[in-house]
Amino acid sequence: MSFDPLYASAHELLDLYRRREVSPVEVVRAQLSRADAVDDKIGAFIERMDGAALAAAAESERRYRDGDALPLDGITVAAKEKHAIAGHRITEGSLAWDGWVPTENHPIIDRLLAAGAVIHARTATPEFSIATYTHTRKWGITRNPWHLDSSPGGSSGGAGAALAAGLTTLATASDIGGSTRGPAAFTGTVGYKAPYGRIPGQGATSLDYYRGDGPLARTVDDALLMTNVISGQHRCDQASLPKVTVHAGRPVKGMRIAFSPDLDAFAVDPEVAANTRRVIDDLAAAGADVQEVRIGWDIDELRAGIIAHFAQMMAASVAHAVGDRIDLMSDYAQEYVRMTTVGRQHLSMFDAVRNEYAIQQALGATMVGFDALVCPTTAAVGFPAGDTMIDGITIDDKIVNWSEGLLTLPFNVNNRCPVLAVPSGFAANGMPTGVQLVGHPYDDDTVFSLGAELERRRGALFSEAVPAL
Repeated sequence: MSFDPLYASAHELLDLYRRREVSPVEVVRAQLSRADAVDDKIGAFIERMDGAALAAAAESERRYRDGDALPLDGITVAAKEKHAIAGHRITEGSLAWDGWVPTENHPIIDRLLAAGAVIHARTATPEFSIATYTHTRKWGITRNPWHLDSSPGGSSGGAGAALAAGLTTLATASDIGGSTRGPAAFTGTVGYKAPYGRIPGQGATSLDYYRGDGPLARTVDDALLMTNVISGQHRCDQASLPKVTVHAGRPVKGMRIAFSPDLDAFAVDPEVAANTRRVIDDLAAAGADVQEVRIGWDIDELRAGIIAHFAQMMAASVAHAVGDRIDLMSDYAQEYVRMTTVGRQHLSMFDAVRNEYAIQQALGATMVGFDALVCPTTAAVGFPAGDTMIDGITIDDKIVNWSEGLLTLPFNVNNRCPVLAVPSGFAANGMPTGVQLVGHPYDDDTVFSLGAELERRRGALFSEAVPAL
């Protein structure tokens, strides 16, 4: 049978491997060849592990032959650079930090390898993963395969670009402000911000309750498969939760869905808004009762709490790492450190949590009587590649702060809520757009059920079109 080794889903490949109609080695070679051909234009990978990947694929092929295949045997995964792989230096894309060489794998890397996955490359991020676009002085510009003048988003921009370009079957991502969901929307992929603790983290920053690690994939089923492989309690992360298996079988018919076109606080591009309403129409056609709601959030209140939190947590860790070498950082990273250093002098962690509590209460009150909330993932139709947007970005004829190009951060404040980001369509310039499916705390099944229903009705985006590189 014919198949596309670059864009086949993990589920399709696993079926072909089990029936021994396709070899994992064949797929790895095809994806590495694709990287040879196009990654100079995209900049998705910052390290390739061709030899080790081909050897691992050959071991997977042997296991299929011997009848003892593992759950992800032979499936390629591109790892975000910050996800530790023993012996491979982590630099966070910074010239201002010497980085470190981990002696053990990140928990999700261990679980992927134990499941037979083939980790063949590591992906680019903005410096210290602090931006919604992906470029650094160290690695250069990462571009969107759908539109090379645009960014794939950030901070998991290299991961999203690799999936969209056919360089990998799955990818790891992380999300502290939209770093999984933004790239998912901009690259037409599926990203999951799991509820805090569902997927184990590593290091001191794993205790930051805004953040979490998770999957990027080209289909909802693949994101679900990877979630179930990497989730569960781990000794490195005492905030991690006992293992549960997430399912996508809940009927959408009869669900009550809240819909917000702008979270009451964001200017949203008309094309993003139109595609979001088409998703709402699809859910209504599936038998869901969809009602538009108001949450009562104010952009200034959102910004105040979020700045206080980042100043005390993530930004403090970056400042600690770079010390007096700030001038070697990319311009946006320098601005981030300076701004949040001032913030730490005037804002306490209590200022953050007081504001966060109000944000959480507003969402909780809005979702009473509803099964889930649907809203856009991004406000903008793409960000320009290589542009820091320090002077702002124009959305719906309004100039706003670049951080307002995504509608993701409020759900890092509400980080016990699972959020699945799925494609909603395309804009006129060829850029994908996306929506967020937001569940009640720890109700993973509902958001995956909604995502699976949308994918059944609309088709997987990459089954209809792929970037013309």
